Amino acid sequence: MATNNSGLTGQAPVTTTSTPDLEAATPTQPFPPKDPSLITWTDPKDPENPKNWPTRTKWQTTWTVSLFVFISPVSSSMIAPAMDRLGESLHMHTEMEIYLSVAIFILAYAIGPVFFGPASELYGRVRLLQVSNAWYTAWNLGCGFASTKAQFFAFRFLAGVGGSAPLAIGGGAISDMWSAEERGKAMGVYTLGPLLGPVIGPIAGGFIAEYSTWRWVFWSTSAAAVGVQVIGFFYLRESHPGTLLRRRRDELVRQTGNGNLHLDEEPEPLPKKLLHAFSRPVILFTTQPIIFCMALYMAYLFGTTYMMFVTFPEIWTVVYGETPSIGGLNYLSIAIGSFIGLFMTLKLIDPIYRRLKEKNNGTATPEFRMPALLIGSVLATIGLFWYAWSIGRTHWIMPNIGAGIYTAGTIACLQGMQTYIVDSYQTYAASALAACAILRSLAGFGFPLFAPYMYNALGYGWGTSLLAFVTVAVGWTAPALFWVFGARLRAVSRFAAG
Repeated sequence: MATNNSGLTGQAPVTTTSTPDLEAATPTQPFPPKDPSLITWTDPKDPENPKNWPTRTKWQTTWTVSLFVFISPVSSSMIAPAMDRLGESLHMHTEMEIYLSVAIFILAYAIGPVFFGPASELYGRVRLLQVSNAWYTAWNLGCGFASTKAQFFAFRFLAGVGGSAPLAIGGGAISDMWSAEERGKAMGVYTLGPLLGPVIGPIAGGFIAEYSTWRWVFWSTSAAAVGVQVIGFFYLRESHPGTLLRRRRDELVRQTGNGNLHLDEEPEPLPKKLLHAFSRPVILFTTQPIIFCMALYMAYLFGTTYMMFVTFPEIWTVVYGETPSIGGLNYLSIAIGSFIGLFMTLKLIDPIYRRLKEKNNGTATPEFRMPALLIGSVLATIGLFWYAWSIGRTHWIMPNIGAGIYTAGTIACLQGMQTYIVDSYQTYAASALAACAILRSLAGFGFPLFAPYMYNALGYGWGTSLLAFVTVAVGWTAPALFWVFGARLRAVSRFAAG
């Protein structure tokens, strides 16, 4: 679900999806600079340049960022097995209100990235990650003490705003450190957080719902967020090139007293950055067919996944008669599918990209990411049909297998779409991913709300089959169309790379 969130971020997430605005973030002047007062990297192998960090440091930072990305999606769906008890305790009288307890957290994912992305360019990735995580922890803790549904919805939304920051910043941090050839593995790890978070959360939430109170769902996730904060203090390293160069400039000014030292491009004031953060994603979404199609499909997969998350408890407790704790264990099928999707990405899809590049005389094109999208879409379709027609008709293991196949396909799709966008819009990749993140967050908010009405009208079989038909119509045709026409679309775009 970048999630996305992700990944989906919640998956986001596969979150993202989502992601900071990097348009003016990476000065790349010739080495050495002609202007003696210009502060830039000293040479192509400057050790302070994040792309020149040792591989161990890159992976250490990547895994730490992924922890921050992971903790918020855990909270996003952990309440799912305890929704009924939550609704009873806080006097929620309709299904819409009960499902809103999950969905309102995801709605905040559409708002937070617009602020956190630009702010990370002024204050750095690390500071924003730590501040936003502290914000999330405080409001998430407040959810556990809420005494009315109004308090709960307000606290839950504010916690989601803080939880959205890692999904907005994480993709940019990955892009800071890894080259295009290496980015596939790192993006796979990053995407796994927003997808696994909503899986692990309900497993723990099922046991909490059965043996404790729903309030411990929030108290326990807040404790975990404190642990991630501590890890971040030791292992999180600033990777934003613009921030690192500003620090270098400020240190040299302090040492030499030379006030003429400057960067190639000074950062814009925050209000102007926020204006760009609002306008650029809208412009890209409305003028770029590549981003328009990828954002819609990413949002669709994200929304479908969250619909699956919130309807899982009813399937296992009502249809199959399991207890909330045992029913929560069925989320393991989504976790297993996530690992299969990541393994498939690392062992199959990345090598395909490299082989296509070799056959093209060592020149890579963004369209070489399309096999990942096609493979993932086929798997997602198979998984949805399998899941749809096995619920209540076969042994409980069969819907789990279908959910796992769907999740594996979703991971591959998100991997292909996010890397395709980054490769196609390198300078404007952050704004492009921000457009995708906002749309998929709105889908993650909306899909669970209409899920009970759709399944009441069509049943699990035809209701989920309807979702599968859309993956056929979009996911099977889009890769072929972009394989043929993608280069032409980029050639006439003033935003695309090159």
